[in-house]
Amino acid sequence: MKTTLALLALLLGACAAANAQVAPAATGGAASLNYSLRYSQTADFYGNGLGVQQRAIASGDLNYTNGSERLPFAVDYGGGYMWSIAGTNYLNGLFQHLLLSQGIDWHKWRVTVNDDVSYTPQAPTTGFTGIPGVGEPVEPPPSDQSILTLKTHAVSNAASGYVNHPLNYATTVNAGITSELRRYPDGNGLNTDQLMANASVSRRLDARNSLIGNFTFSQFSYPDADFSFHSEAGLLGFSRVWNAKISSSISAGPEWKGSSDSAFVPSSTTVAANADVLYQYRFVTASLAYVRGASSGGGYLFGAEADTVSANYMQRFGRKLSMELSGDYRRTAGLINNGETNAKYGVVQLTRSFGRHYTAFAGYTVIDQSSSLNLSSILTGQLQGHILTDVLQIASFGVSYTPQKTRLVRPDF
Repeated sequence: MKTTLALLALLLGACAAANAQVAPAATGGAASLNYSLRYSQTADFYGNGLGVQQRAIASGDLNYTNGSERLPFAVDYGGGYMWSIAGTNYLNGLFQHLLLSQGIDWHKWRVTVNDDVSYTPQAPTTGFTGIPGVGEPVEPPPSDQSILTLKTHAVSNAASGYVNHPLNYATTVNAGITSELRRYPDGNGLNTDQLMANASVSRRLDARNSLIGNFTFSQFSYPDADFSFHSEAGLLGFSRVWNAKISSSISAGPEWKGSSDSAFVPSSTTVAANADVLYQYRFVTASLAYVRGASSGGGYLFGAEADTVSANYMQRFGRKLSMELSGDYRRTAGLINNGETNAKYGVVQLTRSFGRHYTAFAGYTVIDQSSSLNLSSILTGQLQGHILTDVLQIASFGVSYTPQKTRLVRPDF
């Protein structure tokens, strides 16, 4: 059954690649193709008497950009397979992540269309694929599965579109819309549909300071339960470039919530907020971010209020050695007062190049989550058992092979 589901996930990714396109900012030049192949082994130490697991992971990633200035197109892919060498098998399975991006740069209009497809055997924690120990860069994954789980397969597909248009030298307007579905084929999570839209205006005050106004609308639906809730938030913010190294932004405002069943989830007003700081200088990049607002519930709640704090640090020591650190804190509280989860994890990874094509890496990940959720009225005890409620430590090492980047023929547009 799981093999069939894995094949279905691969077919879903292939269909998305054939029918959807997405967009990053690309610079003009020749098209390029770059890929890496990786092999790693991990030792996973579970708390709460779950034992130890030794795993092997074969994975790879691919990036393609067409080099066009007016119609930039890009493909990013990461995926692989994990299997047990010894011990338990809590983190086994196939993982896939495919991101397609198509842009249109026409006069002063910039349009981006994206399609993002993923299949994971657990809630993502770090990197593009969300799987710790594979050796990829350790930035936070693009996912709102804020409740960390084990042996919980999920398929998600998010299609989005964004428009950017400067009205004059000081004022720029932005708008975007995203539609996402997430399914749990093993039946151990809440199937969720999301629709999100936002519009914002930024006003440049001077060379360093800008004002930002943003309005967001989100709707979260649970098709198996015939229930939905929505939120609207209006945020006013300020951004500043402090110097050539440091920039920051902060915004906050009221958030209104309502649902299709006010007796189950009554209307309420809370505060939504975003803040971030970025530092870049020579061989060092560091960032700190905070986000507060309504969320889908992480696959286990009918709506939630989520707080997320994330920090990242990367430093290069010469041309061959680099160090990456990443940390994350997630608090997810149910809208119907049925408890909350508090998840914390940290990652450190060292990478060393050998020659032009080979790299060795070693990493350590620690994940700790506590839960006071009372899901008896929502999910069965079997489903609740998939939530991580103790400390998980993952020690990993591996090698990667990256051939020289392939330069392709520059497009005619």
